[in-house]
Amino acid sequence: MSGDSSGDSSDKEYVRLVSSDGFEFSILRSAASVSGTLRGMLSQSSNFVEAKQNRVVLPNISGVLLEKVCEYLYYNLKHQNNPGNIPEFDVPPEMALELLVASDFLDGMRRVCIRNRLVG
Repeated sequence: MSGDSSGDSSDKEYVRLVSSDGFEFSILRSAASVSGTLRGMLSQSSNFVEAKQNRVVLPNISGVLLEKVCEYLYYNLKHQNNPGNIPEFDVPPEMALELLVASDFLDGMRRVCIRNRLVG
C-alpha cells in the first residue's frame, strides 16, 4: 500500500511533518493546511514530492519548535470559525523569536499571542 496513489482516504487525512533533528509529527491535513506553505506543498495539483508522500521535511525547524507549531496549527483550526473570545495561545518567551521565524516561513501563522500581546 505504501507509495500507492490509490491509497485509502485515511492515508490522505494525515500528513507527517519532520523536524531538522528527525522528529516526526503526524497531524490532520486540515490542520497542516492552516499554513499556506504547507497547504501549497501538500496540494495534490502541485506535483511536489511532499504531496505524493504526505510528508514534509522542515530542515530549519527543530523538534521542540515543530511540536509548538503543530499545537498552533490545531489551535488555529479549532478557533478559525469562532469570532468570539478566543483563548490566548501561550508561547514560552525563550521560544518566541524562533517561532516567529518559523511562522514567517510557514505563512499562515502570522498572529501569535505572547504573554497577552499579539505579535505578527
